[in-house]
Amino acid sequence: MRILQLCKKFPYPLNDGESIAVTFLAKALRDLGHEVTLLSMNTKKHFFDLEQLPAEFDHYERIETSYLDNSVNYLNIFSNLFTTKSFHVYRFITEDFRQKLIGLLTQGDYDLVLLETIILAPYIEVIRGHSKALVAMRAHNVEHEIWAHIAANSKSLPKKIVLNQASSRLKKFELSVMNKVDLFVAIAESDLVKFRAFGLKKQSVVVPIGLDEKLYIPDYQSFRRPLSLSFIGSLDWMPNVEGLNWFLETAWPAVHRGFGDLTFHVAGKKTPTSLLNLRIPNVTFYGEVPDAPAFINEHSVMIVPLLSGSGIRAKIIEGMMLGKVVITTRLGLEGIFATHQENILIADTPDEFVEAIRFCHSHPEKLIKIGQSARTFALKHFSNLAIGQVLVDGVEDAVGAVAG
Repeated sequence: MRILQLCKKFPYPLNDGESIAVTFLAKALRDLGHEVTLLSMNTKKHFFDLEQLPAEFDHYERIETSYLDNSVNYLNIFSNLFTTKSFHVYRFITEDFRQKLIGLLTQGDYDLVLLETIILAPYIEVIRGHSKALVAMRAHNVEHEIWAHIAANSKSLPKKIVLNQASSRLKKFELSVMNKVDLFVAIAESDLVKFRAFGLKKQSVVVPIGLDEKLYIPDYQSFRRPLSLSFIGSLDWMPNVEGLNWFLETAWPAVHRGFGDLTFHVAGKKTPTSLLNLRIPNVTFYGEVPDAPAFINEHSVMIVPLLSGSGIRAKIIEGMMLGKVVITTRLGLEGIFATHQENILIADTPDEFVEAIRFCHSHPEKLIKIGQSARTFALKHFSNLAIGQVLVDGVEDAVGAVAG
């Protein structure tokens, strides 16, 4: 197939779930014999200089980008309150991207156009007007649920009101566009169940995040070093900031009192100054690190205290692929059907996080077994080649459904 993949931000470097999901799917499709072209917004918030792309980022036949200043400020948030538009969607509507999309569609005879996120649904009409390609859309999350969770957890009434309105508008948008494609692609089975309950009728398939196992080599020596904890995630994504702050405020004080020698290492791109300036005993903030797998490999236990969100958390899969013991919430584990104390540890409350860490501290001999089991689980369920084939099979089924 000739495939055109559309993204709302450039999928490199691989330091967030969306970039990881996009890149490893494209790599898998190339390795399966398909030709993939990328058209991506290159936003001010996540701008990447293509001159800095490494040589191994070679899986695309062609790369086109469209610059977009999608800055968020109080003025445009306030102005949006007096419209009926979804703020999360309309700030990604740009004439330059539209024109570049038309150019690619008229120049190339594509078999499949894949929208990587439901936020790009406004461009479906453009695709239909200039191509006969099958249109697929991968929903990386149930987007409105993220903001509903954050609103529910917010202690500020004005913030709660604004976020609830944003969530309501985003839900209305998601439900209005999900049946406009030929193939709806969910990133997690739990998300697909929700979309079907909302009224999804179209052909659908689950295509989760896949990883190239050759790039994720476990370092089991970390289990022979003194126990240490890590956190890594994009800290310009509100659910990550929310969860990390919650863990530091509610669980870490008790952990530090109980295990005074234990250290916690926090990394993430766009780390807010408010976090970098914190002085918390035995907690080190690194900001963005150059090599996420190397950082994860340094520590035997990974903390993922997610309170909001949907979809699949790439960092959990990365941690499991690297053979680490991951402690996360049930919400963080959505779409990853791992088993407590077999290949993952589950904790939903501060006390449960403390108990999970106590388990790690008290049973070092069990940790390497959990880590090895996590690696086996990730290889079985999240290999990028297998996941790429799932999408190809889904496309073939959708072609048959359209033809029928």
